[in-house]
Amino acid sequence: MLNRVCLIGRLTKEPELRYSPKGIAVSNFILAVDRSFKNAQGEREADFIPCVAYRQLAELVANYLDKGRLASVEGRIQVRTYNTQSGEKRWVTEIIADNVFFLDKKKDNDSGNSQNNQSSGTSSFGHEVNLDDDIPF
Repeated sequence: MLNRVCLIGRLTKEPELRYSPKGIAVSNFILAVDRSFKNAQGEREADFIPCVAYRQLAELVANYLDKGRLASVEGRIQVRTYNTQSGEKRWVTEIIADNVFFLDKKKDNDSGNSQNNQSSGTSSFGHEVNLDDDIPF
């Protein structure tokens, strides 16, 4: 059996970071992924896909990704259910992220600080990456 997903899209808002009662970091974010075709009006539509990252990856996502940033998410689809207080059954489909890659540079809001002008960040593996390097694909 295989359950693997690879998405490229833009964050629709700032990632939310929280901690479970056991102290595990959890980050929720929504990725807007363009569809490969246009609708009847000639406009491109997007799907808004909820994603969840855990532990160190959750903290990296919350610290380095912002609304509008381009990212790649690799992971698996998870479907879960829960009952509301009124007894209705609800279904939730989300991507559980194994890897998140930052595909563009962070916008610089403080041009006076040379540290903020650096185009580097941290990959999902915790290694320093230089975002000014050419991407080999």
